[in-house]
Amino acid sequence: MTTIDVNNLLAQMRQLSAQVRPTETALKAAPAATADFGALLKQSIASVGDTQQQAGQMAASFERGDAGADLGRTMVAIQKADLSLRAMTEVRNKLVDAYKDIMNMPV
Repeated sequence: MTTIDVNNLLAQMRQLSAQVRPTETALKAAPAATADFGALLKQSIASVGDTQQQAGQMAASFERGDAGADLGRTMVAIQKADLSLRAMTEVRNKLVDAYKDIMNMPV
């Protein structure tokens, strides 16, 4: 059985959270960028398409028996593509539900 050094673990967690969370000075120094939802959505869909295409190419390469084709990397790429497609589908479903809710609101 292994023992866990709690203090070391907490220090690592604090360090990681400090890296993820921007500081107040960084927030003040950064210009307020307006996020264009349409561009973000378009970029996300393109990313999912690229992931799907890459997984398809890796699968085809493995099926042909190319020298650099690895089963493990191919399966991981296929799973990533599947997961990204499922996530995109869920986001789409939530957006459609939100649109329906807004359209059914009384004016």
